[in-house]
Amino acid sequence: MSLFSRLAFEKSAHGLADLPVTRREIAFAGRSNAGKSSAINALAGRRAAFVSKTPGRTQLINFFRIADGDYLVDLPGYGYARVPEAVRRQWQKVLSRYLEGRQSLVGLVLIMDARHPLTPLDRQMIHWFSPTQRPLHCLLTKADKLSRSEAARTLRLVQRELAEIWPAATVQLFSSLKKEGLVEAEAVLARWLGRAA
Repeated sequence: MSLFSRLAFEKSAHGLADLPVTRREIAFAGRSNAGKSSAINALAGRRAAFVSKTPGRTQLINFFRIADGDYLVDLPGYGYARVPEAVRRQWQKVLSRYLEGRQSLVGLVLIMDARHPLTPLDRQMIHWFSPTQRPLHCLLTKADKLSRSEAARTLRLVQRELAEIWPAATVQLFSSLKKEGLVEAEAVLARWLGRAA
């Protein structure tokens, strides 16, 4: 049985003061419309997180229970231009404080569209998270929209760049639509939680 097969929504937090007490949590972050909610749903094997075609829809910190005090956390998407500047600044402040200070956070999954990886905002997210020295795993989503050679080339380029800015980070190709990369991603996350995949 998949580690995430019983994934269940539990709570939305408006800010840091609303965060629940957890034993361990893995956060999912990414640009608006990069495929974050779709990746969560692919791991769960069903619709657990709301998927919207409207970028910037996730504006809360959403907690999904895995089991035994372990949680998957869906962070607000970042970088969508139509979000008011004041709202965007607030999100950035909450995200940076969460990533830098959340004690139960064991790792970050950074979702990047394989067609547009490592944007300046993705790099900012890595910069906020790097002082924690916790694991970072990057999912290059929507890999099915690239040819095999394009996907392989993108993977090599991202691996090379990550090696310079965060040598311990790992990266893989992922497709929610084609269900590609699920086993590899789940194995990484299970290891972070000390569980068998």
